[in-house]
Amino acid sequence: MASLFRPALDLMTQYAAYHRDRRNIATHFIGIPLIVFAITTLLARAEFTLGGTPMNAALVAWGLSALWYLTRGNFTLGLATTVTNGLLTALAMTAAQGSTTSWLVIGIGSFVVGWVFQFIGHYYEGKKPAFVDDLVG
Repeated sequence: MASLFRPALDLMTQYAAYHRDRRNIATHFIGIPLIVFAITTLLARAEFTLGGTPMNAALVAWGLSALWYLTRGNFTLGLATTVTNGLLTALAMTAAQGSTTSWLVIGIGSFVVGWVFQFIGHYYEGKKPAFVDDLVG
């Protein structure tokens, strides 16, 4: 399995090999944010207190992802990704405040729609998503 701790340039080079078709790239601009939004929406209801401060799993996930992105060697890209994910997390936390039904419909629905966009893009690309290779080696 490839290391998750490689520099941003190495990661982007690998990513680029799976994303050459413009339609695939376009679908990723929709699919990836939807998937991030979906996951953080679903995590936002896992609440706990840390040193008297109310927290939730979505904030922890955002903090850990921010740390990861900011340490890949390209600060500007890391900061842009961290800010974008922070905005998606803020929207997700708002979405998670609704009823249980709306929370699940928004979270699961966004996840499914995001993956549909991903697979449509990779159909155009003619290649399976890179994460499949990452998972199976």
